[in-house]
Amino acid sequence: MPASDPANSHPLRAPAAAVRENAHAPYSNFKVGAAIRAKSGSVYVGCNVENVAYPEGTCAEAGAIAAMVAAGETELLEAYVIADCPSPVPPCGGCRQKLKEFGATGVEVTLATTDGVEMKTTIGDLLPGAFDAGHMERS
Repeated sequence: MPASDPANSHPLRAPAAAVRENAHAPYSNFKVGAAIRAKSGSVYVGCNVENVAYPEGTCAEAGAIAAMVAAGETELLEAYVIADCPSPVPPCGGCRQKLKEFGATGVEVTLATTDGVEMKTTIGDLLPGAFDAGHMERS
């Protein structure tokens, strides 16, 4: 999907960028921030937290989702992910599945750089053919 105009800043950009500064990334130096808006309208944030015992770290998207669930919510309506990289950074495979667990296929996900480039996509575009609870039903 094409990148959007950085002059039209997304409302989740500021909280995602702010929490990105708190990321614990001493090994990769690759800080990521995420903000999600839940069904209630509340915004939850998360940042990546690395651990010297790879892969025991936590992704920013997972942290934001955990904060949402800890607050008693289970449905997200929008997500925003930001990192300092040349092009908008996509969520890892595990976070794509986590986003799908709590958001519908058409939920908008904005991927961004710290330089202001934004790319809009959806959970369905990020994870086509997603595994869901329907796959666990028995005939």
